[in-house]
Amino acid sequence: MTKQLQDPRQNLILASLPTDDYERILPDLERIEMPVGAVISEAGDHVKYLYFPTSGIVSLMYSLENGSSSEIAIVGNEGMIGISIYMGGESMPSSTEVQSEAQAYRLSRKVMKREFALGGKLQLISLLYTQALIAQTSQTAVCNQHHALDQQLCRWLLMSIDRLHDDKLVITQGMIAKLLGVTRESVNICASNLQKDGLISYTRGQIVVLNRAGLEKRVCECYVAVVKEYERLLPNIKKTTHKFGLE
Repeated sequence: MTKQLQDPRQNLILASLPTDDYERILPDLERIEMPVGAVISEAGDHVKYLYFPTSGIVSLMYSLENGSSSEIAIVGNEGMIGISIYMGGESMPSSTEVQSEAQAYRLSRKVMKREFALGGKLQLISLLYTQALIAQTSQTAVCNQHHALDQQLCRWLLMSIDRLHDDKLVITQGMIAKLLGVTRESVNICASNLQKDGLISYTRGQIVVLNRAGLEKRVCECYVAVVKEYERLLPNIKKTTHKFGLE
């Protein structure tokens, strides 16, 4: 079955560009499929492309020498992957792994550097997005250190459904444990408690959020802090993206 082609402007950064800027890069945008589990780049790789997801979720993962890892940030159609291209570092210490099946459009290093040299809207919004991503990464580190796993799981669930624009996630407890850097058993306990309280429904390999408002009451302040920073830095994207439950 052929998958429906997605408009590049389903990525909210591309959608926010002025018509002239968008049409200039459109011929250079290449659509790609990103299946679950695909690794877009490994830590230390020389990044060749900037990716603009139009659907799905990509996780930025940090791994230790002992083989353990955890998610440090999450990217959906509100963002992009490969920021080292325009930040000057050429590589990142984290890897990027597809968490939920996605499509994306990619732009070569050469074209992105050309756009930066022009100093237009794509340059400005890319830098603002990078600041928002840094805020998410920093808040995630604080959350993992200081808040209960129950709150961390609520944060992760809300951030995920915001980017999927859907209340259903296809994911195993083992994968959630890997993303949060904890044991599968501890995730099972927290997920069971959320299900018992009527906030989610969990079956093998799938979570459905039943009560978003309940999750928002249970989550720590880290979720709202990240949302507000994205909305502050990227007001044009705010008009077209999910309201993140904040009215």
